[in-house]
Order: sequence, then C-alpha cells, then structure tokens
Amino acid sequence: MEKSARKLSILRDGKQIKTYRVALGRNPFGPKREEGDMKTPQGTYKIDSRNAQSSFHLALHISYPSDEDNKRAAARSVPAGSDIMIHGIRNGLGWIGAFHRWKDWTVGCIALTDEEIEELWRVTPDGTTIEIRP
Repeated sequence: MEKSARKLSILRDGKQIKTYRVALGRNPFGPKREEGDMKTPQGTYKIDSRNAQSSFHLALHISYPSDEDNKRAAARSVPAGSDIMIHGIRNGLGWIGAFHRWKDWTVGCIALTDEEIEELWRVTPDGTTIEIRP
C-alpha cells in the first residue's frame, strides 16, 4: 500500500498481480500518531480478521496498533487508536462507486469500491502481510 499514490497492490511471489486506487483517512500524510488524528497508519501489519457485517460493505481488519505504535502513543500519553480496516463504501451508498476516491474520507482506514473489496476479500486470507508505505 502506497499512501502518497493512493494505491493498494496485491503481490504474489513478489510479482504485482493487481492494483487498486483507494481513499484514505481525511488527514493521510505522515504516520498515525493517535486515535482520532484521521491518519492511515504506516508500517507492516497483518490482515487479522474480517467482518462480513461491517457498516462499510465488507471489512478486512488490519493488526494496527503494533507494539511499537502503542509505545509511541504511550510516550505521548495518548491512545494509539484501533479498528483500522480495508473496507468498501458505507452500506447503502455503494452506487457512488469510484467517485468515492475523489477525496480522502475515512477516519484512518483504506477504502475501495464494493466490487473491489469483494475481490480482495476472496483472495486475501487472514494472516496476509500488508505493508503501508508513505
């Protein structure tokens, strides 16, 4: 995942097999520092669960915060935040489709169209590594 390019790529055996354009948190630049900062985290995480009953079509949960994220937040006496997902569009608004990418609108998540999250859901098992780069 490349935040500055707003691109999420699927790699298999080191080869790029698919790329999606995404929307991010409303304040996407820089690493996530604390809950509520509207930033999408940076670092290496895992897809650690999935939610088929999400308010945003389907959602793949990212293992943020890491121990390092928690330490950094604790040093500032703030919560690191949680519930960072790769998800679709809010239920009932799927008709927006690709137009959702016109601006960053999540509270720190990575958003795809409903069709794209369905595809990613099928090919991304729990435990998959995700690297989120600046």
